Amino acid sequence: ALDIPFCPAFDIQAVCTGFVYALSIADNLVTSGGANRVLVIGAEKMSSILNWEDRTTCVLFGDGAGAIVIQAQDTEDDPKSKSARGVLSSHLYANGKLKDILHVNGGPSTTGLAGHIVMEGKEVFRHAVQLMSSVVAEALEQNDLSADEIDWLVPHQANIRIIEGTAKKLNMPMEKVIVTVEKHGNTSAASIPLAIDEAIRDGRLKQGDLVLLEALGAGLTWGAVMLRL
Repeated sequence: ALDIPFCPAFDIQAVCTGFVYALSIADNLVTSGGANRVLVIGAEKMSSILNWEDRTTCVLFGDGAGAIVIQAQDTEDDPKSKSARGVLSSHLYANGKLKDILHVNGGPSTTGLAGHIVMEGKEVFRHAVQLMSSVVAEALEQNDLSADEIDWLVPHQANIRIIEGTAKKLNMPMEKVIVTVEKHGNTSAASIPLAIDEAIRDGRLKQGDLVLLEALGAGLTWGAVMLRL
């Protein structure tokens, strides 16, 4: 549909953390010389796996898609300098022992049906705030930054309680957090690019801004990416 010439194309499945995983892989392709320009898409149709009789999940999720393009650029900047643009670091994790608190009870290798989202809300909240805070702290430490140096936090739009809980743990004011969950719901891998797009369109995100992306999803998977626009 995009009339893109022959090139590698593949799917990455990490659910709500999918965009963070994909962006990290795309960055490694570019920095290694394996690609010059990469289209990274986060797209989800969550409505197809919702149990519409389960009000604890069906009211939270939405369908959506968002994308960014990253490309190689010649620069003499030190990657650690304030003028360096692009992905500064990425941090990816998964722990299958926690899969039961957020999963889909179906699939080709199990029931043969798509299944529905099953979530233990309190357990997901507890682990999400803890794991998000931990991976964000790791990103800050690796880049020798403090939380108050971050211009914007763009979290996965899971729900406002998790977003506020993570920001509070980081002592980051909500004025520096991009929130769109009230407009789109939880669109899984699409939520971060949708939030980035909205914040660029309304003028909040600008070239040169230091931005931290973070997400947690089923599996459990979680991760963060530090970048300068």
